Amino acid sequence: MKFIGSQLAYYMKDTDFKKNSKILLKYLALLAAVIVIYSVLFHFIMASEGQDHSWITGFYWTLTVMSTLGFGDITFASDLGRFFSIIVLLSGIFMLMIVLPFAFIRHFYIPLLESKKKNKVLRQVPAGTKNHILICSYDMIARDLAERLEQENTPYFVIENDIDTALKYHDENIPVLLGKLDDQKTFALANINDAKLVLINRDDFLNTKIILTIREISETVPIVSIATLIESVDVQQLSGADHVLPIKKWLGEQLANRVNTQHAESHAIGQYEDLLIAELPVYNTPLVSKLIRETDLRQRFGVSIVGIWERGRLQPITGNEKLTQESILVIIGHKEQLKNIDELFHDYTANPHPVLLIGAGRVGLAAAKSLHKNGVLVNVVDKDPEVCKKVKPFCNKVYTGDASDYQLLRKAGILEAPSVLLSTHDDTMNIYLASYCRQLNKDVRIVSRISEARNVDIILKAGANFVLSYSTLGSEAVLSISKDQELTVLGEGFTLFIIPIPKSLEGKSLAESDIGAKTGLSVIAIKEKSEVKTLLSAQTVLPHGAEIVMLGNIEMKHKFNKIYVKDN
Repeated sequence: MKFIGSQLAYYMKDTDFKKNSKILLKYLALLAAVIVIYSVLFHFIMASEGQDHSWITGFYWTLTVMSTLGFGDITFASDLGRFFSIIVLLSGIFMLMIVLPFAFIRHFYIPLLESKKKNKVLRQVPAGTKNHILICSYDMIARDLAERLEQENTPYFVIENDIDTALKYHDENIPVLLGKLDDQKTFALANINDAKLVLINRDDFLNTKIILTIREISETVPIVSIATLIESVDVQQLSGADHVLPIKKWLGEQLANRVNTQHAESHAIGQYEDLLIAELPVYNTPLVSKLIRETDLRQRFGVSIVGIWERGRLQPITGNEKLTQESILVIIGHKEQLKNIDELFHDYTANPHPVLLIGAGRVGLAAAKSLHKNGVLVNVVDKDPEVCKKVKPFCNKVYTGDASDYQLLRKAGILEAPSVLLSTHDDTMNIYLASYCRQLNKDVRIVSRISEARNVDIILKAGANFVLSYSTLGSEAVLSISKDQELTVLGEGFTLFIIPIPKSLEGKSLAESDIGAKTGLSVIAIKEKSEVKTLLSAQTVLPHGAEIVMLGNIEMKHKFNKIYVKDN
């Protein structure tokens, strides 16, 4: 009974439950009043017939008649008494057998179940929660980020103001807090002052309101917000955000960077300490048909080859890989070393024709601007005249129409283009265009954006050389900020992992560790104290107390942990 009482007290705090309970209580009060009136009338009519009964008998008769249990031992002799019995009987059928069950179910049982269901969702983080990440919307970026945070055992909570959505997330085992995003109480219950970071990823206008709400109660918690419009970046920064990420603009620029790799020069895609991570295409260079160990890039320039892209797949290096026209090396070295490599390849033929950009929305526009800034000619195809008008100043030529039209693509230069950049917001369309462009030009480099991670393999099979999604770029940016690292975007699903060398590997050489063969990860550097060593060989020993820097995807890291970290 004590447990039931405490549960009812808990549910009575629910506003909707309290409201429905009051309605039910009012009906029960009306029912009680009717029973009392009928009992009093019972006595008056019985007295007129010369019968005398107690008040208990009056209530007993009223309840037996209203509940249709029958007239057994007490009956009226007069027509007035029998007419009164009919009224009591009919009202009893209506009030007890029809209305009462409905009222009980509608205003007590269902609200009780709803209240119980609602209260499954947390309103505040568990006591002692610290260094957690708060996320204001479970969008594409948040889904990708959550997967990475779970891999790293970093606690996180999604704040949701809609109860049905919150319940859905709860049933899917997503850590969710129910609360209004513009209410200081919500963030106080989320222990905002001990949070590691807050990701604000609603629309630009609501983001600004949330930032101001948080800054009212915490001046120190790091705030990372996502800006859809470039104009919103300054507004959100002035409102109190520490980092405002224009992800769509960055996505266009990252895709444009991959288009540039069609030229015979290295292109930096990330940074670790004072070292640059770059891609080096071997198209139309003397490196084509050579084995990795025959390139002599380390001996001649001091750079290390840490991976190789083959049709969208990043492969670890063993030294026996044979380079093809489509191969793109991932190298690491200092700025001067990369510059020396570019000078070596400067005289080799590059395709002079314009890059073909299909889809010139926010992402495509950013890509066109980036390519224009780097002196790369761009032809654009888009079916929206207004979009074409905006992108025209940054392009060589603009074609308005459907990209599936062969004659239009031919005019736009698909047969001669060194690269095609697909930036429509429709995954299905990008997959179709990747396959179509590959059939029209076997040698063209196809770079594409994607929305859903499940479509990556499909578009690579369709012919794309490089794929990058909005969600991957966003989650990588947030993770980099949370770790106070430089943003390095290697490709869809690939990133840098910096972890302490496991005890099981201490004192072993890289050849003895067999990390690449067992996990697929590429070891690119070893950091011991403040010194970073990138000129690694099979004989390089993994020292005690150092960090190892590896390149790969989450699945590869999971294999690494399973094989090497389990004994720690």
